[in-house]
Amino acid sequence: MNLKIKITDRAALLIKDILEAQDVKNGYLEIRVVGGGCSGLQYEMGITEIDELGLDEISICNQGINILVDRASIKYLDGSEVDYIENGLNTGFKITNPNATKTCGCSASFSTDENELDGLNQGQGCQACKS
Repeated sequence: MNLKIKITDRAALLIKDILEAQDVKNGYLEIRVVGGGCSGLQYEMGITEIDELGLDEISICNQGINILVDRASIKYLDGSEVDYIENGLNTGFKITNPNATKTCGCSASFSTDENELDGLNQGQGCQACKS
């Protein structure tokens, strides 16, 4: 599988700072797609430390950041870009996803043309924008 996820310069600097501040030696930026939100799918992202990949995980590297993705999320994340934005209340990491055909008003959830969630539970309402 040839998964591509781009991390912008700004996001990469912040992620490296977080890894250093938390003294994470074998750290990964873990990104996964789960059922939820008003559009059906939402992102989960965080820092994790692992010694060995699980059978359902793959790892890629961009901007010196190891990225961990579970196999169920690959088709939803391929071609995405992770950025860090500072825009008032919308400050934080943002994923721009070319596979998303519909997004929630606050961009916290999305859907694709496929409308098959591969075992992911479809969400009901968005906690971020209360829709």
